[in-house]
Amino acid sequence: MFIDRPKLIKLVESEFAIHQVCALLGPRQCGKTTLVKEIASQNNCHYFDCENAIHLSRLENPLYTLGTLKGLIVIDEVQLRPDLFSAIRVLVDEDPNKRFLITGSASRDLIEQSSQTLAGRIGYHQVTPFTIAETPDWKLLWKRGGFPKSYLASNDSLSKRWRDEYIKTFLERDLALLGFAFNPSIVGKLWRMFAHYHGQTLNYAELAASLGVDQRTIKKYILALEGTFMVCLNHGTATKRNVK
Repeated sequence: MFIDRPKLIKLVESEFAIHQVCALLGPRQCGKTTLVKEIASQNNCHYFDCENAIHLSRLENPLYTLGTLKGLIVIDEVQLRPDLFSAIRVLVDEDPNKRFLITGSASRDLIEQSSQTLAGRIGYHQVTPFTIAETPDWKLLWKRGGFPKSYLASNDSLSKRWRDEYIKTFLERDLALLGFAFNPSIVGKLWRMFAHYHGQTLNYAELAASLGVDQRTIKKYILALEGTFMVCLNHGTATKRNVK
């Protein structure tokens, strides 16, 4: 089963009328790669995956490799190679017709090199898992969540298995790849505790006491979860925030 996301495709198309670079940011496995591959199938496109060793070898000299290409250039999971932003800036300044579509599984703040290097050249858009407007079965969405592989699984058991493995991979691998030297066990407990704070006021002191760590550590962990799109905070005072 495949769920079309035409609004996101139109969003990317309209962005290129303003900027030479469009960045799609969102949590891992929310559908960014499927979306860019659908866009790529409709265009003369060159695709690079920063998790693919062969693709990375081609990007060892990005100015040479990317500079010779015509058409749309897609770079997937760009947070793994933030050094590419300086090369992209040079290329779009030299050729006003060049277009880049990049994806990342970290927030704009965590990929701060892009905002500094590509200022005025890049537009950011967040891609979420499936929303209620995109899915035909809101009860299934409520039960399985909106991540495509969870929502579209052939049965509930496989859906739950996918979610369990997703959580494990995120805690044990993805945070480390982004440079976070965190205790996966504590972050996992904090993440689960957040489910009980949904729509309520967040109290750092209460969380810190429950987990046996200081508030500074809690804030650092929460910033990482927010920066990787795993939680959404409605920022309020310095000590209390609303969790969604």
